[in-house]
Amino acid sequence: MTELLYQTDAYVQSFTAVVTDVVDGGVVLDRTAFYPGGGGQPGDLGTLTAVGQVWTVTAVKKVGGAAVHFVEGEPPVVGTAVTGQLDWTRRYQLMRTHTAMHILCGVVWRDYGAQVTGGNMDPLQGRMDFEFETMRQELVAEIETAVNREVAAARDVRVAILHRAQAFQIPDLIRTKINLLPEGISEVRTVELVGLDLQADGGTHVANTREWYIRIAN
Repeated sequence: MTELLYQTDAYVQSFTAVVTDVVDGGVVLDRTAFYPGGGGQPGDLGTLTAVGQVWTVTAVKKVGGAAVHFVEGEPPVVGTAVTGQLDWTRRYQLMRTHTAMHILCGVVWRDYGAQVTGGNMDPLQGRMDFEFETMRQELVAEIETAVNREVAAARDVRVAILHRAQAFQIPDLIRTKINLLPEGISEVRTVELVGLDLQADGGTHVANTREWYIRIAN
């Protein structure tokens, strides 16, 4: 099993690891800070380095339950000690975007009770679809005002990993119209925007909603 560093600390930019398997031109590591994609958030990019050689990580994806780091060229062999380095500018932009989308989701659920029916994200831009019968310009303006208010409120973002039974005691844990949590998982990772939103989520986020506001304001 790979230790997924990003699940408990999204700010890890570099790390050391050992190659435990080679799969289809990519490598599995014993620990990683690379997010393998999911829930609309793209996988991370970056590099792996060992004994003077650098491999560009072109994609990270889940394959058979394992996070596989696909690289340019011949991958390092099993047992190789490597240093992983994220493309931090891109990752941090995705963290800010993902948190912004949770702010939007939290506002829409709180104020209108609308579920998410789809969406995706790229660095500093994203799309969310909601189950509204109609979408008036006045409604969009209302939501935008409420979202900006929540960003400025500087709400802390907290991550917890809970036993499945404990997690599903939380009301409205799933905000998507279709439950995307795999059957049979024993633990559920939750992301809470304190005072606004709490839901199951596997992606990476900033530590406070104001991180979006500060960077945009500058």
